[in-house]
Amino acid sequence: MRKNNIGWIVLGAVAIILLTSSIYILDETQQAIVTQFGKPVGQPRTSPGLHFKTPFIHKVQFFDRRYLEWDGDKNQVPTKDKKFIFVDTYARWEITDPLQFFIRLRDERSAQSRLDDILDGETRNAIASHELLDLVRSTNRDPEVTEDFMEEIEILEDINVGRAQIERIILEKANQRTTDLGVRILDFRFKRMNYVDEVRDRVYDRMISERNRIADQFRSEGQGEARKIEGNKERDLAQIQSEAFREAEEIKGRADAEATRIYASAYNKNRQSVDLYKFLRTMESFEKSMDDKTSLIISSDSEFFKYLNKLP
Repeated sequence: MRKNNIGWIVLGAVAIILLTSSIYILDETQQAIVTQFGKPVGQPRTSPGLHFKTPFIHKVQFFDRRYLEWDGDKNQVPTKDKKFIFVDTYARWEITDPLQFFIRLRDERSAQSRLDDILDGETRNAIASHELLDLVRSTNRDPEVTEDFMEEIEILEDINVGRAQIERIILEKANQRTTDLGVRILDFRFKRMNYVDEVRDRVYDRMISERNRIADQFRSEGQGEARKIEGNKERDLAQIQSEAFREAEEIKGRADAEATRIYASAYNKNRQSVDLYKFLRTMESFEKSMDDKTSLIISSDSEFFKYLNKLP
C-alpha cells in the first residue's frame, strides 16, 4: 500500500514538472522566441498570455517590446571647417523582429554594442561632412535684439542644412544599416556639443575681446556726449549772463531816464527845488569822490567851492 502511494506521489510530481516545463507566460511588455537546441523554432510569440512548449527540449528567449535607450559616449570629432568639438548623443530604439534579432545579435548587450558602432560612425561621418554653424543652428531666423549695442553685431551667416536635418540624416542612414538586425532606431538627438579645451579658450578670449570693444565704444560715446553737454552748458551760461547783463543795463537806463524825468519835472515846478537838486547832486559827488584821507584842490569858481563857502 505504501509503495502504491509513493508511486502516485512520484507520478504527480513528474506531471507537475512536465506541466510547468511545458507552459510559459508572456507579459505585455515582452516578446519571445522558442529555441530547440539553440536554434529558433516557429514564429516569434508577441501576444501576451499563456503559451505552450515542449518540455526539456524547447527553451524560451524573452525580449523587451518597449522602447529601449541608447546613450552614446562623448567623442571628440572634427567638423568640415576643421574645428574639433565634443559630441554627446542619445537615441531610442526597439526590437521589431525578435527572430532576426536573436539570429544576428542574440541579446540586448550585443545590440547596444552594435548600435555603438553604427550610431557613432554615422555621427562622425555627418559631423565631418558639415560645418560647425550647421551643427549648432536649426533655422536661418534673425537673432533677437534685446540691447541697443547688439544692433551693430553682424548678421549671422545662413545655414544650408541645420542641426535638426543632420539628426534626421544620421537616423535615416543608421536605420538603413539596422534593417537586417531586427531593430529600428526611433529617434536620434545631439545631447550636448562643446568645443575642446583649446578651441573653447580661444572662443572665450574672442568673446571677452568683443565685450571689451563694446565697452570701449560705450565709454567713447559717453565721453563725447559729456563734452557735448559741457559745451552746451558753457554756451547757455554765456547766453544767460549776456541777456541778464543787457536786461540789467536796460533797467538801469530806464531808471536813469525816469529819475531825469522826475528831476526835470521838479525843476519846472519849483526853482527852489532845482537849487535843492543841484545841492543834493553836488553833495552826492562829494560823498562818492572823497573820504577821510582825500585832499581836494578846487578853484574859486567851482560849484564845490560855492557850496562850501556858504557853510557857516
